[in-house]
Parts: sequence; C-alpha cells; structure tokens
Amino acid sequence: MSRPTVVVAGLGDSGLLTALRLARSADVVGISAKPGLVSGQELGVRLTRPAEWARDYLVPFDRYRALDGVRTVQAELTGLDATGRAVHARRPDGTMVTEPYDALVISTGVSNGFWRRPGLQSAAQVHADIAAAHQRLAAAASVAVIGGGAAAVSAAANVAARWPDKDVHLYFPHDRALREHHPRVWDHLQRRLIRLGVRLHPGHRAVVPDGFDCDAITAGEVRWSTGQLPAHADAVLWTVGRVRPNTGWLPADMLDADGFVAVTPDLRVPGYPGVFAIGDVAATDPLRSSARNRADGLLARNILAERSGRALRDYRPPRRRWGSVIGIQDDGVEVFAPNGRPFRIPAWPVRRILLPWIVRRGIYRGIRTNQPLG
Repeated sequence: MSRPTVVVAGLGDSGLLTALRLARSADVVGISAKPGLVSGQELGVRLTRPAEWARDYLVPFDRYRALDGVRTVQAELTGLDATGRAVHARRPDGTMVTEPYDALVISTGVSNGFWRRPGLQSAAQVHADIAAAHQRLAAAASVAVIGGGAAAVSAAANVAARWPDKDVHLYFPHDRALREHHPRVWDHLQRRLIRLGVRLHPGHRAVVPDGFDCDAITAGEVRWSTGQLPAHADAVLWTVGRVRPNTGWLPADMLDADGFVAVTPDLRVPGYPGVFAIGDVAATDPLRSSARNRADGLLARNILAERSGRALRDYRPPRRRWGSVIGIQDDGVEVFAPNGRPFRIPAWPVRRILLPWIVRRGIYRGIRTNQPLG
C-alpha cells in the first residue's frame, strides 16, 4: 500500500506534534498561518521573559529534525472540498493554493486574547507583537489581570515575580480561580500568589461592553457587574476566556453549536471520511482536553489504522485539567497531577534533563539550535 498524503491544517502545538508523529509513515503537508510554531502556552513567561519563552515556544519549522520530510506551506485556510478531498488556502502574497489529501487533520486551534491570533503573520510581526506586550507591562506601575483560568493565574504570578515593585491585582468571578483544576491546585497557587504580593479579588465579574476589544492590553477603568467599585490600572490583561474556534473555513454541518469541530471518540469527524480533528478546536469533551494530553500519538495511530482497516482507539479525556500552570521559574517547575497534588522539578534537572532530553529530543524528536524565527 502506498504512503498516504496527510494534510495537517494548523501547525500549532497539537498539529505540529501530530505531523511529527506521522512524518515517517505518510507524506505530510502542514499548513500554517505562521512561519513557525507560535505556541499559545505559558502566557506569563511570554509576557515577562520573552527571550526565554521563545527558546521553546517560538520555533521555526526547519529546526525540527523530524519535519525534514514534511512540506510546510505558510497560508491562511479558506475552504474545504470534502468531496474532492482537498483544502484551499491563501498565501501571504495573495495567491491561492489547493492541497489534496487522503487524510485531513483539523488542528487550527482557537483565538483567545492578544496572544492567540489566527491570521497570517511574518516572523517580524510575531516578534513585534511579543515585544510590544512585554514593553507595555514593563512600563506599567499597576497591572490588573481579569480572569480566573490558567492564563490569568500564570500572568499574575509571572508579572509579580519578574517585577516585584509593581502593584499586581488578580480579579476573578467566583470564590476561587482555576475551577477546571482540582481545588488543591488553587489552594496551593493562591498561597504562592500571596507570597509574591499579588492582591486577589474573588467575586469580581468584569463588564465587557459590546464591541469591546478583549484582544488588546488596555488601560484605565474596569467596571464590575457584581457591584464593586471600578478598578483602575496602567495595564489591564483581559484573560477572560473568550475563546473562538478557528473554523470559519469549514462547512457548518461539521461544527457543534459553539462552532467547534464535532468528533467521535476516536477523533474522526462524523460524515467526513478521512477527516480527523485534535486540539482546542476539537469538541472531544467540555475541556477540549486533547490539546494538552498528548492525543497526537493516538491520532497518528488512528489515521494509519483507518487506512489499513484496523480498529481505531478512543481518546479518553481526563476529568480535570492538570500539568504546569505558571511555567518554569527560577526554582524549577511545579507540575500538578490530576488529583491536584504538586510535584516540583528543581531548576537543574529542568535545564539539563527535562528540556534537552525529554522535551526537545523525546517529545519533539530533535530540535536544531541557533536558528531563531525569522
């Protein structure tokens, strides 16, 4: 049997890992609006230590050794011809491109705030966005972080750790933040935030006016629908979870009521032979957890199994989010198990073992050094 042609539509975190898994067994074409991986992970580190963040989360595709046999196309997806088994896209110069497939992986992710945008960008534009956000926070005497998810907690913790003299506030709508994690995670990180000097404000739900741009760092007044007096800050981070799936290029009957790609437990898209979905765009479970639980290995296996007539395996989502929340710090990294219990990996093994051997060589199958994006 000849090697299948697999188009991976979207080379963010999940799409990239899937392409790496398939590269030895299929002819893989990866389509990305960016010239390399621009990860949506570790917002706090990205904002406060952009050069450090870029080493692992802003990586040109030609640095990945396992992508040497993969053809990458920088283009914005515009449509799907399911009958003809092809996707259509527009290159940065405006020319159209059509890529046929035997199997299609939809991994276009979501838009969420200023750090996860779907449009075409050059390397210079990506760097400019990252630098502008960092400089905006560096110049602010006071910072308000709005939201109760992992991005909000990460941002507040990292800003306070990087700039101890800033007045940092975290506002969240419920009695605790990180409600998608085990309660122990918030209990633990709440104490760390307090030690860092972050002022915590539970029970604050921000008023977001119609047409308001949550995808920008703003300044000035924040009003609350929960009755408190307005707050003011030099820099306001809107990490309020207004997630929008990047599915405008797909047929409506492929999507659920919220615009995410409907999938069966084995990550196939029902009614569309040869089409699969993974990551934040895939409606696998309420947490859309395939983005954070290494479902790429399962998906790669299922794509090859479908072609050879073998049985496919189901993705089994966890009940809660788990893993690191605030990223690598000076003292190492804390990782939370699904039961909420933390374990800390000290800084030395993080730098000498975890990153070079487990992450770069193991998970990503080898990454070349000294090749910055752009």
